[in-house]
Amino acid sequence: MYFFEKHGMDETQTFNYAELVNSSFPLHFHRAYEIIIVEQGEMTVKIEGKSYYLTENEGVFIFPNQLHELITEYQSRCRLLIFSPEMVKDFYSMYKHAIPDNNKLSLNAGIEKENLTSVFSQKSILYKFCDELTRSTTFSQRILPSKTKIIQTILLYIEAHYYEDCTLKTVAQDIQYDYAYLSKLFYQYTGMTFTEYLNRYRITQAVYFLNSTDLPVKEIALQCGYNTLRTFNRNFRLYQYRSPTDYRNKR
Repeated sequence: MYFFEKHGMDETQTFNYAELVNSSFPLHFHRAYEIIIVEQGEMTVKIEGKSYYLTENEGVFIFPNQLHELITEYQSRCRLLIFSPEMVKDFYSMYKHAIPDNNKLSLNAGIEKENLTSVFSQKSILYKFCDELTRSTTFSQRILPSKTKIIQTILLYIEAHYYEDCTLKTVAQDIQYDYAYLSKLFYQYTGMTFTEYLNRYRITQAVYFLNSTDLPVKEIALQCGYNTLRTFNRNFRLYQYRSPTDYRNKR
């Protein structure tokens, strides 16, 4: 999950594959394309305010810098591809100033990891998805509203400072906007307060550290911006329904 936050992916041919189980991720964006295919269960993906309900063999094709979030209410198992525009240069050159009117994909089959062993097989599959999308929807020129740019700036600030004493007041001071205006705008776009979003983001990062490292829980709490284990455990239970220790033991 950690590669989600790599918004500023270098201009090189970058390809990431992941299998996600019962995953949710708060509103974010990145320079890369993203394809999500549901293998089992159900998931809702919100892309710039539009909700896509996905079941088996359904997915979405998310364009660079589109604000999006993943929501699993019950159970889901999905496969995810995140890749730089350089992996599909021809497609990117044609549509780099556009976005799809409908991001949804309906497929006859999912993605098999075994078929992604070389850059040639990766590009072959990616271009198949590109072809599927161009056949199934129309495209519109993208005009980025100024409010969306502000939200992107706030999200980037959280990405860079979530492990520190991060508040909306410090964001407002840093980007020189009125605090009350930012508070209202952020809730309008995300459906949650800045503090709630920050805690969700921090816990998502904590889940990554619990899954991929052997760091002590106390150290993970500190790296995710929590000065006390009590607060960390309370927020972790709020979003993961169990303690960090129980989560790690059952991974």
